[in-house]
Amino acid sequence: MGTSRKKYEFEPDYAVPPGVTLLEVMESLEMTQKELAVRTGLTEQTLIRIFKGNQPLSYETANRLELVTHVPARMWNNLEAQYREQLAKLEERQRLESNLQWLMTIPTKELIERGCLDAKTDKVTLLRSALAFFGVSNIEAWQEVWVTPEVAARRSLCFETRPGDAAAWIRQGELQAHETECTPFDKKHFKETLQQIRGLTQEQPGVFMPEMKKLCAQSGVAVAFVREMKKVPWNGATKWLTPSKAMILLSLRGRGEDKFWFSFFHEAGHVLNDGKKVLLINDEKLDDPREIKADKFAAEILIPTRYDSLISRLQSRAEVKAMATELGIAPGIVAGRYQFLTKKWHVFRELIRKLEWAEQ
Repeated sequence: MGTSRKKYEFEPDYAVPPGVTLLEVMESLEMTQKELAVRTGLTEQTLIRIFKGNQPLSYETANRLELVTHVPARMWNNLEAQYREQLAKLEERQRLESNLQWLMTIPTKELIERGCLDAKTDKVTLLRSALAFFGVSNIEAWQEVWVTPEVAARRSLCFETRPGDAAAWIRQGELQAHETECTPFDKKHFKETLQQIRGLTQEQPGVFMPEMKKLCAQSGVAVAFVREMKKVPWNGATKWLTPSKAMILLSLRGRGEDKFWFSFFHEAGHVLNDGKKVLLINDEKLDDPREIKADKFAAEILIPTRYDSLISRLQSRAEVKAMATELGIAPGIVAGRYQFLTKKWHVFRELIRKLEWAEQ
C-alpha cells in the first residue's frame, strides 16, 4: 500500500495563493475589500497583490489578519509557505523539462531495477529522482562533478562515450561506501591487512566478503560490491571519498575468483601508491603507468614472480593444489596464473571457482 501511494502520489500543476482563501474569508464575513483595507491598515493595492499572489503575505500581515478575521496567523503563514513551495516546484519542473535529453544518457531502467530510483511514469519526476541519486541539483552540477574534471577515469573509452552509465556504476559504489563506517586511513595498517585478506582467498564468498570489508574498514578503506552494469566493462575502481577514507569498488565481471582477487589487490595498489585526487578505473584497455604498476603490485602480492617458472610447468590438478597450499591461497588463483603464463586458457579451468551475486 505504501509503495502504491508513493508511486501514484498526486502532484498538482498549479499553485494557489493565500489570497484566494482570504477572499473566501472576506465573503463569509460579508466584508468589502475597502473595509478590509481600513481594518488591517493595508492599502487596497496591497490587498490586490496578495489576492493575486504577487506579493508575499508577511508575518506582520498574518498577525493583522488574525485580529481582523479571527483566523489564526499560523494558518495564513502556512498557506503562504505552501504557496511559495509549490511555486518553486513548478518553476523547477519547467526548468527540468528543458533537460529531459540528459535523462536519455542515464541507465534509468537498470537503476530502477536495482532499487536506486523509484519507478515513475512522469519523466520530469524521474529526472528529478536521478539528480537526487547523483546528489546534485541540476544538470550543470552533474556535468561539473562527472564530466568536467580531468581525472584518470576520463581516459577510459567507456567514460568518454557513456559517462551516464559509468557515473551510475561508480555512484552506487559511493553510496554504499558512505554507509561503511571506517577508522581514519592508516597506510601501514592497510598494507599489513592485505596479507590477512590474501589468506581469505581460500574461503567461500559468504566468509571472505564480510571479513574483507571489516578488515579494510579498520584501515580506512570502504569496500563496495556493485553488480556490473550492461555497458560498463569494468572490474573495479578506486576513489578517495575524503582525505582519510578511500573506496575500493568491485564487480564480479568475468566471474572467476582469480580475476576478482586480482582486481581487489590491483585497487589496493592504487590506494597505497597513487594520489588522492583522481578516480582510477580498472579498465583493461587503459595504457597508464599507474595501471601497470597496480597490476604488478597485485600479481606480486598474490603470487611472487619467483614462482612463475614453477607454475608454468605444473602438469596436474594435484600439483596446482599443492602449490596453492604452499602459497596459502586458493587453487583457482594458481590456476589463473598458469593460464596467464602459458596462454592455455582452458587448462585447469575447473579449479577456478565461479563467483555469483546472491539473489536479492
